[in-house]
Amino acid sequence: MQPSINQVLLQIALDLSTSLPSGHHYQRLIAALNRVLPCEASALFVFDEMGFLQPVAVSGLSEEVLGKKFLPDNHPRLKAILGCTTPLRFPSTSELPDPFDGFLKDDPNSSIDVHDCMGCSLYVEDNLVGVLTLDAMKVGAFDQIDDITVETFAALAAATIRNITMVEALKRSNKKHQNINKLLIEEARTKGGQLVGVSLEIQRLRDNIKMVAHSNYAVLISGETGTGKELVAHELHAQSQRSDKPMVYVNCAALPESIAESELFGHVKGAFTGANSHRAGKFELADSGTIFLDEIGELPLLLQAKLLRVIQQGEVQRVGADKNLFIDVRIIAATNRDLELEVSEGRFRSDLFHRLNVFPIHVPPLRERKGDIAVLTGHILDKVKLQFNINTLHVHPRSLQYLEEQKWVGNVRELEHTLMRAALRSIQDQQAVITEEHLGVSGMVIKGVSSATDDMPDQPIVMREAVERYQKQLIEHGLKKSGGIWSKAADFLKMDRGNLYKMGKKLGVKP
Repeated sequence: MQPSINQVLLQIALDLSTSLPSGHHYQRLIAALNRVLPCEASALFVFDEMGFLQPVAVSGLSEEVLGKKFLPDNHPRLKAILGCTTPLRFPSTSELPDPFDGFLKDDPNSSIDVHDCMGCSLYVEDNLVGVLTLDAMKVGAFDQIDDITVETFAALAAATIRNITMVEALKRSNKKHQNINKLLIEEARTKGGQLVGVSLEIQRLRDNIKMVAHSNYAVLISGETGTGKELVAHELHAQSQRSDKPMVYVNCAALPESIAESELFGHVKGAFTGANSHRAGKFELADSGTIFLDEIGELPLLLQAKLLRVIQQGEVQRVGADKNLFIDVRIIAATNRDLELEVSEGRFRSDLFHRLNVFPIHVPPLRERKGDIAVLTGHILDKVKLQFNINTLHVHPRSLQYLEEQKWVGNVRELEHTLMRAALRSIQDQQAVITEEHLGVSGMVIKGVSSATDDMPDQPIVMREAVERYQKQLIEHGLKKSGGIWSKAADFLKMDRGNLYKMGKKLGVKP
């Protein structure tokens, strides 16, 4: 039994809210139209970005049509339909060529000479988006079809085009955002730096990171300012199962108390003065990923209680909202405070401390990392060389020994800033060796190196040549002490073996 027009229209309307494979919505609409209208051929066109009409669904026509594009100026009937806002009917005596001549499915060699033809332009919010065409071989086949019926099908076709266009735009936007997120994650890892060092302390730190990274346990990172707590957080995330998801950074010390709750948990429009739109908080943005709460010890007690609720129940409530949102977030926190002392003195909640302190990781201060100064120095100077596009830059052995004897209360960050300042001075002096003068130290005495002034020149000399002679003497001395073995000489002079060998070759040192 042939379905009624109402049944077909209902099915098309239901299809609008149904998820179907790409292109199926268009073809189902054309198929439904042909079930109730007396047409042997029909086509649905959509405008592309170049102004061509692209067939997206056909019936009674060769599928070859789907691979073609139609420029309206070259097809008078299509141009006429586009110029009319209501259904346009062509008389059988019309001399305008039919765009589908030669494309009939049953008889591709014939032209469509005598037939009924009509079409309707498709609009979405006053924007012309496409065309619907209908062809019947029998003259007068469409006489009993009123314009309202055709306009209804046209409206549903336009709605279908709009829905599909919006879905495809969302998919493209989502893919673009995924690519951008992936790129930003990779850039964050690259810019975030890395844990550099060879000491037992830094190796123990790496082992702890590897041990807990794959779990979802909360991690509390402690350590002095400048030790690299943020680097540890990045490593934990990079080695976790959430590494392809974002890690959202929150500096708790920089959160103004008046807006801290909104920053962390979000707000709804109208929740407070200035809340002009809905806004997701940091926890929502980190959903399925990691949130890094830096300087957690600075968080006010009121917010500590709300943070505890998030950790315990896995849900957040936007400021001004009447419902909660469930989230899946891995929490990493860091502090330079003694949180146990803070708890005992009432400045930090004990229940929150125990929730965060599931797996504590302590980052050792630089003064306890024996042997890491030289490695860090080489790493930092490599970054300086890359930044200033220079080939050679290293530290004089006396300067390196000076660096190794300092307490570094600011830890790696202080060492980095010291070396960057010294490197800038050496570059300005057009020298490849950072000396004590570049470090801002004068008259320093280094263990194992003579500080007598008897060897100081009385006449003007080229300082670079003097430095290179001294370097050559030191390398030769180191090789002599090490039996001509470059690796032992490098240990003696506290240098990287490769760098020492290059320097020796440049200065003409023969083992």
